[in-house]
Amino acid sequence: MRLVPYDRAAAVRYAHEWAYGRNPRYYDYELIGGDCTNFASQCLYAGSRIMDYTPTYGWYYIDANRKAPAWTGVVYFYNYLTRERAAVGPAARDTSIFEMLPGDVVQLSFDGVRWAHSPVVVAVGEPRGLDNVLVAAHSYDADYRPLSAYEFASIRFLHVYGVYKP
Repeated sequence: MRLVPYDRAAAVRYAHEWAYGRNPRYYDYELIGGDCTNFASQCLYAGSRIMDYTPTYGWYYIDANRKAPAWTGVVYFYNYLTRERAAVGPAARDTSIFEMLPGDVVQLSFDGVRWAHSPVVVAVGEPRGLDNVLVAAHSYDADYRPLSAYEFASIRFLHVYGVYKP
């Protein structure tokens, strides 16, 4: 398994293209729990160009009914990206706002208990702060939305450090 660079520019281009629309290749989960992590997964796939088809614990999308829990579930997505073992697909680590780059992912908890939203970073300005980290998202569709526009109880930052390929 080799670690290759993540194509941040491709992930961000995808985010801008589909922030206010739905790619017909993917099911829209908006009305059955939300589409934010599905959208984040699509962006990361655009930047990694590989899926992990491991049953149950992988990260993949075939169709609306054949997908890994990590493709659409906020917590499963986090667990997959921050896994300790090298497995095919993008990999991330928890970090601070100061290390965030376009193409990274933010996760929000609105009640301080349950992680519920996964916007994708599309731009980062200085000084680093919630006003200058801009995201795209589904479920409350947005593009170039500052993190300061969200009302949340907890936040975590995921820096994609590369993509594992066979």
